[in-house]
Amino acid sequence: MRTRMVVSLIAVALFVSPASAQVEQLLKGLGGSGITDSKASAGLKEALEVATQKAVSLTGRTNGYFGDAAIKILMPAKLQSMEQGLRAVGYGPQIDEFVLSMNRAAEQAAPAAKQIFGNAITNMSFDDAKKILTGGNTAATDYFKAKTTNELTAAFKPVIDKSMGQVGVTKQYQALVGKFETIPFVKTQSFDLDNYVTGKALDGLFHVVGEQETMIRTNPAARTTTLLQEVFAKK
Repeated sequence: MRTRMVVSLIAVALFVSPASAQVEQLLKGLGGSGITDSKASAGLKEALEVATQKAVSLTGRTNGYFGDAAIKILMPAKLQSMEQGLRAVGYGPQIDEFVLSMNRAAEQAAPAAKQIFGNAITNMSFDDAKKILTGGNTAATDYFKAKTTNELTAAFKPVIDKSMGQVGVTKQYQALVGKFETIPFVKTQSFDLDNYVTGKALDGLFHVVGEQETMIRTNPAARTTTLLQEVFAKK
């Protein structure tokens, strides 16, 4: 019981800066902090869940990707010559529609991350907590990247593949390639569109998780629940 309490109290401090001073204070006050083991554990879980669920909510809505310049999925770099060539001959609107459809596919996939993040929170170890404590403002985000990227990729790819079929990404891409190939003296190259959109979708999701983590670490106003406010007030 005492070991679990130590882990919980250390982890509760993980979003509060400076971390080392908070941990020392919490450890010294184990006997009279007034924070129960269950409440401290719930506080940690909620802190992590607030960051990840907010990120999923922000990205998994209409214009979650497309409306955020920091994570908007753009035309692949390898296809920029195709984009330039098609825009030059009047296919700009079709390019824009293609870009929008890639972002719509990512937005539809984002909710699949919720349960995967939840599992990673549940499985966080004492060593994980220590590493996060000694890390920077996105240390927890780095933890999620290490622990969930493979599982998120496996979960996102079929959703994105299905979504791209529904919103016409693949068909639009093939049509654009066909139009590009009619331009004299141009050459196309093979490109894995599913992998590109999946990778960019994950990059964007982790970017937003990092933003939410930084806010919770540095801004008390971001601790949006009664439990978070109560637990962090005991530091």
